[in-house]
Amino acid sequence: MTAKLTRALGLLLVLASLAGCDQPLDPMMSKEAVATRAAPAELVFQGELGGESMFLLVHDCEVYRVESRGAGQIHWESVLAPDFYPFWTVCQRESMSFKSGALTVTLGRMAFGAGGCCATGGTYRTTDGRSWKKLS
Repeated sequence: MTAKLTRALGLLLVLASLAGCDQPLDPMMSKEAVATRAAPAELVFQGELGGESMFLLVHDCEVYRVESRGAGQIHWESVLAPDFYPFWTVCQRESMSFKSGALTVTLGRMAFGAGGCCATGGTYRTTDGRSWKKLS
């Protein structure tokens, strides 16, 4: 093996180890299961809303209801997304907070290449995880 090839392979191994998470990925897991496992705690809600057990997750400026289907398979059902925008957008801001039986979510998509925020989105509130009221 040439020195250049050896250095290139070494660099690829270093980059691959830096790109991975601290837990190995199971090839049998769905992409939703992998993303659910990697989601930051501040974007996950697991608790009771409207008297029903609920698992909600914010991912790329959209709120999903998460359902486990066993064996590493997870199904996401979209329950809230910003309004349609006719050009490319990127998720600029997203947050989730729970207080006094209500879940508040802020979503903001910025038009690609534009400054500031946001082309679509807003702050939404729910008490049951299904019906959302836009606050701003």
